[in-house]
Amino acid sequence: MGVTQLDTEVVIAGAGPTGLMLAGELRLAGVDVVVVEQLAARTGESRAGGMHSRTLEVLDQRGILDRFLAVGQLTPVGHFSGLWLDFDGMESRRPMPLMLLQDVIERLLEEWGAELGSRVRWSSAVSGIRQDQDGVTVELRTAETDPATLRARYLVGCDGGRSTVRKLSDIGFPGTPATMTALLADVELPDLPEDFIFMRRCAGGHFSALALEPGWHRVITSEYDRVADRDEPATFEQVRESLIRLAGTDFGMRSPRWISRFGDAARQADRYRKGRVLLAGDAAHIHYPAGGQGLNLGVQDAVNLGWKLASVVRGRSPESLLDSYHTERHPVAEGVLHNTRAQAALARPGAQTEALREVFGSLMVFDDVNRYLRNAITALDIRYPMDGFHPLAGRRVPDADLKTPDGTTRVYELLHSARPVLLDLRGSAELATVARGWAERVDLVEARSEDDHWAVPSVGEIPAPAALLVRPDGHVAWAADPGALDTVALRTALATWCGPAEQR
Repeated sequence: MGVTQLDTEVVIAGAGPTGLMLAGELRLAGVDVVVVEQLAARTGESRAGGMHSRTLEVLDQRGILDRFLAVGQLTPVGHFSGLWLDFDGMESRRPMPLMLLQDVIERLLEEWGAELGSRVRWSSAVSGIRQDQDGVTVELRTAETDPATLRARYLVGCDGGRSTVRKLSDIGFPGTPATMTALLADVELPDLPEDFIFMRRCAGGHFSALALEPGWHRVITSEYDRVADRDEPATFEQVRESLIRLAGTDFGMRSPRWISRFGDAARQADRYRKGRVLLAGDAAHIHYPAGGQGLNLGVQDAVNLGWKLASVVRGRSPESLLDSYHTERHPVAEGVLHNTRAQAALARPGAQTEALREVFGSLMVFDDVNRYLRNAITALDIRYPMDGFHPLAGRRVPDADLKTPDGTTRVYELLHSARPVLLDLRGSAELATVARGWAERVDLVEARSEDDHWAVPSVGEIPAPAALLVRPDGHVAWAADPGALDTVALRTALATWCGPAEQR
């Protein structure tokens, strides 16, 4: 039997939340995509356990949020290194984190992708990559006797912190090594005196026992200055012994469903794109999982990259558009690595750290401090570098209520098809004239804002704009106030993000 040749437009390595979200984004734009995954099937491992405001918003932008809300649990609080944050008063329809285990998130995203026509090829591990000027050939190690290849325009590595795609592409992954070891197990704890123990601090570290579902808890033990071999398997006995060292008891721990290990290593790819290979999610960045930011960061990578890659594949935009993916997302991950390093430092045992935590905790009662930290954790404060001085430029668009000739709607409902939206809130003939050059790529929507002012994280209340260009990822590429309609700047923004005007 010879080598199997399969053709597609984009290959995604990794069927986790990042890869599955990216597959759905590409399929919305009509791009043919194959997701390859080295595992033989879903493991059912629970893994990460929540989604923050901005991730809930992007799911809302695609019209699939209700699927997740139906099976998850909203919680009114979050934390910064175990110090509680208040999520009241956030400038979002989705202020509270949604507690939902990763295996459920993956199932829902895979179902959505399948509805759109994406497919996962299991038992297919990337083993080789060859780029040329026309595309990339991906060599796969499969369950079959002979290897297989997939020929595609682009390859995106969403294959985790030990990414094979990143290594084969010789992309650097600098950062800081682990200084501690945390063990995690989903178990029964019949002798636990409370339903919920969160980050109880001890002489050598801290432990938590979090209720997952009736009868089951997630135990997390963190011990400092103990760094395990990355390739050493985590065992039930190791978790039990660690909990005894920290808590003095194992609370009758039994019946493990899943066991894992993590540390506080923090690394980031020095480039997110190398020719026809791109990285997203943990393949591009790893960090201490404080505040539950990792899954969210990866899903938001996918939403930033998906529409750009689709526009290039469809021939609507030049390849240079892909460079903006690194420009925008690399600093965001840098910020997450920065705040998780700070959280890891605040979690260390010792009298000095205890004093620091007391001071830090006293500062967190101030609204400005609480707001700053929660915006960083939830990613609501991200502002991409963008031309223009309007306070919305580069920020995620608020989900404002709108009145249109067809009835009421919301801004995020206009983004379900993952197309750019030129929103005219004043009925400008000039906007309609400009929009004709991009009529096949941009949805022109005439509406009126229900509110005179919009709430913007890190900014406050601003007057509702007269018009704005919203990218498919929900970030504002151009905005104008009444009496300041700069159509030259609008044409520039349209050409930058949507490709050159159509010739008629």
